[in-house]
Amino acid sequence: MSQSYVFRPENAQLVLGSNDANLPYLEMLMATDLSVRGTAVSASGDVPLFIPFMKRLEKAAEERGGLREAEIFMEFQLLSEPSEADRKSDTPVIVAAGRSIYPRSRAETELFSVLHSSSVVFAVGPAGTGKTFVSVIWALSEVLSGRKGKLLLTRPVVEAGESLGFLPGDLKQKLGPYLNPLYDAAGYVLSPQQIRRMEENGTIEIAPLAYMRGRSVNNAIMILDEAQNATRGQMKMFLTRLGENSQAIVTGDPSQIDLPQKSASGLEDAVGILGGIKGVSVVRFTHSDTIRSRIVREIVRAYSEREEE
Repeated sequence: MSQSYVFRPENAQLVLGSNDANLPYLEMLMATDLSVRGTAVSASGDVPLFIPFMKRLEKAAEERGGLREAEIFMEFQLLSEPSEADRKSDTPVIVAAGRSIYPRSRAETELFSVLHSSSVVFAVGPAGTGKTFVSVIWALSEVLSGRKGKLLLTRPVVEAGESLGFLPGDLKQKLGPYLNPLYDAAGYVLSPQQIRRMEENGTIEIAPLAYMRGRSVNNAIMILDEAQNATRGQMKMFLTRLGENSQAIVTGDPSQIDLPQKSASGLEDAVGILGGIKGVSVVRFTHSDTIRSRIVREIVRAYSEREEE
């Protein structure tokens, strides 16, 4: 027995990819053979999730455009394990520079929610879960809408065998490699020229964490990325820079501490101290929230299981 689903003509390629490039991945997820004729895709055998999955993918493609492996995977996960948040019709969205960004995991859905309501947000969990991406897009949406005046990006500069002093260039060039993930996220909604202009007029500012001391940051969103490498003193210093009409977002992965003494990390310390304060929210991501790709999710899961042994 086979099942078929017919996409609307404008959506077939958005779901299946150019030259049906997504087909092998869809076959792997549903453990069945698929065939395509025109805008119709057919599954061999009885696959209960096939029709609901195709409907879900078509709706996602209409909202977001062409689907990539990570987005297909998260749609499959949400369909296989629906949550209360996922069943709601009012799915949260962040709009920046005319692009709409939707949550791709249950933890991202929670993060979308608390970003609207909290002055300090901690997003804690493994790599590939979208913590930094969502934080940067949210910050840009606030700045571009005029609700905030500045986006301040900072990371602890932790040397890993090579001193910043030996790297060529000025401070901005030295920091570039450390801040590339933040720029990658911004590049999802803005062109390099737009990002450069925002840097030139001070709308986007980058700074090493150590340079934050003594400042009061007003009407801005401050993002501290890779916060697991901030010491307890640095974390306190960063959070107390928060001025009027400002928001602090702290992202990090406690399993990737590069400090000489892991116990010196200020991330989990801050979460434990501040988690119960009104206006402070903590969103914890796990390997099941990994959206970068299926293989990254399995890598994160394998390391997590080994650490628990």
